[in-house]
Amino acid sequence: MSRLINLTIGKLLDAMAERYPDNEALVYPERGLRYSYREFNEVCRQVAKGLLKLGIRKGDNISIWAYNVPEWVVLQFATAKIGAILVTVNTSYKSAELEYILDQSDSTTLFMVKSFKDTDYVATLNAVVPELASSTPGRLNSPKLPFLKTVVFIGEDTPAGMLNFSRIMEMGDQVSDAELAAVEDTLDCHDTINMQYTSGTTGFPKGVMLTHFNLTNNGFNIGECMKFTEKDRLCIPVPFFHCFGCVLGVMVCVTHGSTMVPVEIFDPLKVLQTIEKERCTAVHGVPTMFIAELEHPDFGTFDLTSMRTGIMAGSVCPIEVMKRAVKDMHVTEITSVYGQTEASPGITQTRTEDSIELRVATVGRALPGAEVKIVDIESGATLPPGKQGELCARGYMVMKGYYKMPDETAKVIDADGWLHTGDLAIMDENGYCKITGRIKQMIIRGGENIYPREIEEFLYTHPRISDVQIYGVPDRKYGEQVMAAVILKKGAQMTEDEIRDFCRGKIANYKIPKYVKFVDSFPMTASGKIQKFKMRDMAIKELQLEDAGAPA
Repeated sequence: MSRLINLTIGKLLDAMAERYPDNEALVYPERGLRYSYREFNEVCRQVAKGLLKLGIRKGDNISIWAYNVPEWVVLQFATAKIGAILVTVNTSYKSAELEYILDQSDSTTLFMVKSFKDTDYVATLNAVVPELASSTPGRLNSPKLPFLKTVVFIGEDTPAGMLNFSRIMEMGDQVSDAELAAVEDTLDCHDTINMQYTSGTTGFPKGVMLTHFNLTNNGFNIGECMKFTEKDRLCIPVPFFHCFGCVLGVMVCVTHGSTMVPVEIFDPLKVLQTIEKERCTAVHGVPTMFIAELEHPDFGTFDLTSMRTGIMAGSVCPIEVMKRAVKDMHVTEITSVYGQTEASPGITQTRTEDSIELRVATVGRALPGAEVKIVDIESGATLPPGKQGELCARGYMVMKGYYKMPDETAKVIDADGWLHTGDLAIMDENGYCKITGRIKQMIIRGGENIYPREIEEFLYTHPRISDVQIYGVPDRKYGEQVMAAVILKKGAQMTEDEIRDFCRGKIANYKIPKYVKFVDSFPMTASGKIQKFKMRDMAIKELQLEDAGAPA
């Protein structure tokens, strides 16, 4: 049985700052930023006091829309110290998705950077909230988003209507240590502290409510499976908005006094440079990231001998990629983790001493203190080893529920506390699990979960589209790509490019269909159910994707 941490995230950081005061906590080599645990804790406390001065209270929802900037990690702990709930916004989101999340989460405050890749965040937000530019900072009044009052800008040249992050730091001087301590004393480790949005089969993203207890214990146990200590230095190129970054990255480090070395925006060359320069012992990534690193033309010029472990997860791990990473990147103790946001996220993990075959062919066994079972889809009965069924999990890592969606919560967490993952799996006699398929129609493209219903609902809003079905087809690079089968209204005409152009700027680029097929009807069962698997099979033949390696 694992030992469980009964501390809030803020108290956990206090304890680590006391235990490892001079150990490096957070390092951004390109920015010349190096915080010891003592310094990092002080910065987080200062920002926590600034948030109190801003009027943010325990239980308030605070959104962050930014790539892996230092302020992101600081906010993760500063909000936790005052009991405000950090709502993480996917960096790829566009206007429709941003508006939905700010509205559904009742966010009072949004922290944001200027832009990311092809998206101008400032212009996107101004399109959603036209009142912002002419409003007094901190006094926004938007009929569309009645809860949103304050937008805080991370970076230089603060746009109209926003406060700068540095101002929050200054405001912290006006709040005493005693005031912060009084607030911290009212917090409980079972309070919700983090909300991440995961798309659902019903179409709209759901806010997964995660607690201090969920995140500290999941981070701790995942780190234990990697044999993490205060001597480890983790390169984190995976995004913080995702559990992979903020739990498997940040919380794994902070629960062990290890050093976080984030890469702000994934770039294979930057990852290799960072590992060499900072003598990192571990790196995380989805398989496509590892492939990009291994195949970089300068790969052979880097000294990666400091490496030991890491996590390859997010989608099916190809055996050759895992073998090359072990041999050429020196990650002899690399692990894989299976989970989902609803489980904060880790459910199973391979161990550092497992054979390469086990590490590639399975997603490991239950994390310490977690329970896993495979059940019959029809009857719900627990199945013996070797039989395929739905993977269910129970323990400290299961979410509190979906924000303001009790009915949706009841669909996935049963009366006995078991989380039903919707994934098909087989468990062997030693408890090692293989994911064999999905009950739900989810597409996993390069580690991003895509729910067809969400894209379908969006495309239904086009005046010339009568019906649409979205499904995944195999792809050698990303595992899967999005395909749309579209029935147009009578007499209407459209091109594939027009479909894609309609999506651009409104939904994340990775959700935009790579393939579009115009059809007159969909294959159906006798009872009128659409058979997406048949559409997928036809597409594989027509597009000659037989060798693209369809994931399990």
